Amino acid sequence: MAERLVEEGLLSRGALPDLRIIDSIFDEMTRDESPDRWTTEALISDVGWGQARGPAQQVLAREGAETSVLPDICVVR
Repeated sequence: MAERLVEEGLLSRGALPDLRIIDSIFDEMTRDESPDRWTTEALISDVGWGQARGPAQQVLAREGAETSVLPDICVVR
């Protein structure tokens, strides 16, 4: 999907390596059958979420996104 966003000019090509790292981290997390990694509490304490934050912050900074204000998030259950 990221490649398509680059093609459409919505994302810079420089973001792709970091997005691939994030994808790899989430792929590894998904292989863990424990649902504990996907709780609200895990966002703070889980190693995988911590690993994903660095590249995500780099992508946001590279794309010029304002990171000081968090967007509204809708949780679908």
